[in-house]
Amino acid sequence: MSARGGFIRVTERIYQQMLSIMLMLGIPIYIPIVYKYRMKKEVTLDKLRVKHKGRIISINGSGAVFRRILEMGVTKGAVVEVVKVAPLGDPIDVKVRGYNLSLRKEEAAMVAVEVSE
Repeated sequence: MSARGGFIRVTERIYQQMLSIMLMLGIPIYIPIVYKYRMKKEVTLDKLRVKHKGRIISINGSGAVFRRILEMGVTKGAVVEVVKVAPLGDPIDVKVRGYNLSLRKEEAAMVAVEVSE
């Protein structure tokens, strides 16, 4: 924790502990506390919206489709951006490692990503 200009940046766990201690002791809060904690949102690639980016966490699947996805550069740790989606939602055009790639909705559902802000 660091104090700048009277504000303290804390995580969710520390914030909850501070509140419970203050409630038990009956201490009024005079210092403004800023609750700042980013939740990491994890979704599948087919749920990612257009122009949103994410980092690939895992690829679930097996067989020829799984191998083909890996060969196209969709690997763990790669940053992926949804460029556009067809009117009926299939296929999905994504940008991975500098090139555009079209994936079927079933293939995109196999890829878990962590949404970046």
